[in-house]
Amino acid sequence: MTPTPTATHVARDWAEIQERMLVPLYEAVNDRLDLGPGRRLLALDCGAGLALLLAGARGARATGVERDPARRELARERLLEVLSAPPVAVSGPGPHPYDVLTAFSPAPAELAEALPAVRRGGAVVLSGWGPRERCTVPGLPAPVDLDALVERAGLRPDGSGRVFCPFGYADAESAVRGLLSTGMYDLSDPVQAEKELTEALHPYERADGSVWLPNIFRYVIARVP
Repeated sequence: MTPTPTATHVARDWAEIQERMLVPLYEAVNDRLDLGPGRRLLALDCGAGLALLLAGARGARATGVERDPARRELARERLLEVLSAPPVAVSGPGPHPYDVLTAFSPAPAELAEALPAVRRGGAVVLSGWGPRERCTVPGLPAPVDLDALVERAGLRPDGSGRVFCPFGYADAESAVRGLLSTGMYDLSDPVQAEKELTEALHPYERADGSVWLPNIFRYVIARVP
């Protein structure tokens, strides 16, 4: 019997298998914003911190927010600054405000909590899955209306883009572990979850056993008025 995956195991599967699948999205946003030295970034739902590492490599000062303790601990093992909740905005000199806020799986409540820490004119980047017909990952959640989220948050739209973001795995086992680490699937019955996902991935297995899942992600950029 397959044991119930622990939070630490799931977090490590995210860090070691799945997180890198989003690099094209992270880098496309960094390029679009010309992220570099002197810029301060606050990344919501930062996972194990790969997006922070990429921003830091460009010279930006990056801070993450991650509510999951296991993922947060992995990010801190990478010597990254990761908080358990968005920072409280302060007036006067200090570490705020931020120039850029990113939310690659935006939750309206967390976004509202974090926005006061972003300076006027600062960029807010929200992203999610692209059109269903352009994504092949099984069992995608209901799409988030990013434009409506921008409007409800009182932000000023400032462009959007789409990024080809394929998920590639060495074998079906890695694909199942990686996808289950995303939080999109019910893990209350891990045996059944693995069985259903393995079956759903069969059409995407290649002759060498690897799995290839082409996807499109969409992002929107808005500005704090």
